[in-house]
Amino acid sequence: MGIRLDSRERRTCGRQGHLTYAPAEPELAARLRAHTALGEAWRCLRCGDWALGAPAGSGPAEQAPVPARGKALRQLALLRLLAVERAVRAVVLVVAAYGVKRFASAQTSLRRSFNDALPAAKPLADRLGIDLDHSVLVREATKALHASQTTLTWVALGLVAYGVLEGVEAVGLWLARRWAEYLTVVATAAFLPLEVYEMFERATPTKIGAFVLNVAVVVYLIVAKRLFGVRGGAAEHHRQMRSDSLLEVTAAGTEADLSAAPHGSGADVGMGR
Repeated sequence: MGIRLDSRERRTCGRQGHLTYAPAEPELAARLRAHTALGEAWRCLRCGDWALGAPAGSGPAEQAPVPARGKALRQLALLRLLAVERAVRAVVLVVAAYGVKRFASAQTSLRRSFNDALPAAKPLADRLGIDLDHSVLVREATKALHASQTTLTWVALGLVAYGVLEGVEAVGLWLARRWAEYLTVVATAAFLPLEVYEMFERATPTKIGAFVLNVAVVVYLIVAKRLFGVRGGAAEHHRQMRSDSLLEVTAAGTEADLSAAPHGSGADVGMGR
């Protein structure tokens, strides 16, 4: 039974380079090393291909890097997609905070302009069948224009803090840090009651879609990443990662083709990075 080489794993190695490692255990190292007409080659721990050149690292097998392979690599792609979404949120929130501060500095002049423009717009609004006296948009704009400077400052600070939180989540998720997965679940779940309240107040397709997406993110991270002890917790997560490792498979001796090194011209050996 041979190692199945996933195209996703090969694409990852194509972008990041092969991940080779020389175990200190001679028998294990011999299974991962090959001598070809082009020189020494080592088996990549991620994609399983042979890469020419010296290994990228060496040491005891238990200290070898454990790259994401198979299902774990697909999960990493989803985490990074979520990281991009969190990064976009962070930028939007920080820009919004800047907008609030600019609004606060020009609030007096904007309020004066609004009060002058509203009566002038009323005849046209009446012709179009728009009741400005009971318009939600006008009511909210009036509240904002009459908000105190203290309130606007707290709003801006809240937006900045939320943006920083989203940015931290984005960086941690991109790097596949387990603490970031916990942080994302806790932070996302904390806002779900507020989203439910807003939907009861005034449900819109956007609010419903955002709520469903956030619930899906929380459930996916808890179940797929085994957070909070679910499905065996962190111990089972790390055990699964190591059981999928090519180094573990090699040490177990369950793959007959691992000891078959390439020979001859070396045409099938990948160029190491």
